[in-house]
Amino acid sequence: MKKPASLPPILLVEDNPMDLDLTLRAFHRKKFSNTIQIARDGEEALAFLARWEAGEPLPAVILLDINLPKVNGLEVLQKLKEHPVFRRIPVVVLTSSKESSDLKTAYDLGVNSYIEKPVSFSKFIEVAEHIELYWCLLNERP
Repeated sequence: MKKPASLPPILLVEDNPMDLDLTLRAFHRKKFSNTIQIARDGEEALAFLARWEAGEPLPAVILLDINLPKVNGLEVLQKLKEHPVFRRIPVVVLTSSKESSDLKTAYDLGVNSYIEKPVSFSKFIEVAEHIELYWCLLNERP
């Protein structure tokens, strides 16, 4: 089924195949209307900057893991928040990191929200529902 063109995509930056699958299944179960774009490491995530500069639609929200290969999530967050236009894209860190230093650094860099990855599928469903409701439906974008 083709997604409506008017809805902005969601960018999911996740390298763990199991977490990626769990997140996509939760989004599918909630019948997200937004297209889900995927970057499997920090380098792929940063490649989206050039794509957006070339005219691709900006995402409604970026769901960003911290522990990524090639370029870690905090470096990706820093690059996004340094950009004069892309810094307005909401970024939600969705990570298994319980390190208080990661939490503090993410907020210092301008993250919009920091969520510890749920362990169970039912909790993933709940998180997906909240993400869609707030970031895709209620939140006003510039």
